[in-house]
Amino acid sequence: MDWLNFHHLRYFWCTAREGSLRKAAEELGVSQPSISAQIHQLEEALGTALFRKSGRGQVLTETGKVVFDYAEEIFSLGRDLLGAVQHRDAKLAPFHVGLTDTVPKSAASEILKPVFFLPEPSRIICHEGNLGDLLQRLAAHKLDIILADEPAPSSAKIKAHNHSLGSCGITLCAPAKIAAKLRQGFPKSLHGAPALLPTEHSAMRRQVDKWFEERILQPKIIAEFDDPAFMQVFALEAQGFFPLPSVAVESAVKRYGFQVIAELDAIQSEFFAITGERKLRHPATMAVTQNAQLRLFVRS
Repeated sequence: MDWLNFHHLRYFWCTAREGSLRKAAEELGVSQPSISAQIHQLEEALGTALFRKSGRGQVLTETGKVVFDYAEEIFSLGRDLLGAVQHRDAKLAPFHVGLTDTVPKSAASEILKPVFFLPEPSRIICHEGNLGDLLQRLAAHKLDIILADEPAPSSAKIKAHNHSLGSCGITLCAPAKIAAKLRQGFPKSLHGAPALLPTEHSAMRRQVDKWFEERILQPKIIAEFDDPAFMQVFALEAQGFFPLPSVAVESAVKRYGFQVIAELDAIQSEFFAITGERKLRHPATMAVTQNAQLRLFVRS
């Protein structure tokens, strides 16, 4: 085969991505028999099957998986090309960022700051939500990157690549009077002390709970939060202690006057950039990851 029919490849790619001929037909606005015929022609050109039957449905063969990975890269480059042409005269091209609700806003701000200093800066558009919803938006090409404190799970049914930005410690903070009291006799002073914690689905909460269990400590949990920013605001009135990634502590101290109780030993808060492509190409994405890896975090 001297050339590749990208029309056939696109039909195959869409079918593999959507998981069925019916969904691919709806996405492409054509009939299922038309898609099936196009995929068959691609298989004939390649000399191998790309799908195999599994129950009532079809799954990719090993060769199909390889072809799908290449197709992802090819059509990603196509989107980049269109974006470059469409925005070549625009002063600020959009850069869509997904922020999981467990990432502190101050940390996200520091991670994204380099985008403003690129030779061709982008207009950052932030979308906040839980990781599952953001991954769906990434799969639909509505996001360029997701910033999260945990990787995309291997069980996710979409194409997502995790890029470790690095890690930092976890620090306990509180209003000044509470912090001074809890520093005395730490960590036993935490037993029975009022605590504000992330909700149980967060990576930080799982680590902090394990740290408490290993030291046989049972703080009095008075509130739980998805949003670290709201947790800090609430702490001003609730008079309890709370954990933060160490990279966000300086901002919390300056803004709210909190004080540090202690940094928890032996546990780290890790941050990830999640993209739809294995290799980073978007200038803003590259600036974000490189800045975090080289300046903000101690690499894990």
